[in-house]
Amino acid sequence: MNLHDWIDELCDVLDVEVELDEALVLDLARDAAHNVQRPAAPITTFLLGYATAVHGADPARVEELAGAASQLAIGWERPADAPDPEDIDDPIPDDSTVDHTADSIDEFDS
Repeated sequence: MNLHDWIDELCDVLDVEVELDEALVLDLARDAAHNVQRPAAPITTFLLGYATAVHGADPARVEELAGAASQLAIGWERPADAPDPEDIDDPIPDDSTVDHTADSIDEFDS
């Protein structure tokens, strides 16, 4: 089975009809994997698909969105293990003396 067969079968399973520019998606995945980190590739391509659906994008708009995402990935300068810049100065609370054994997840949902 080749990639085109896989795409056809997957579209059938997902009940979608789409003209797909595989090279565009694969290039975006490569840029995200190489410049951000490997797990960024599937997340980035998923978000491209989501953005495409949300914006009802035509092929030209999909290409624009993919280009913008690729440029972001190519310009990404933060190493994979770098902290989020918004969290760098946040103090880490010390709750080592707190007994959490009776805590439930529901307490944190409010």
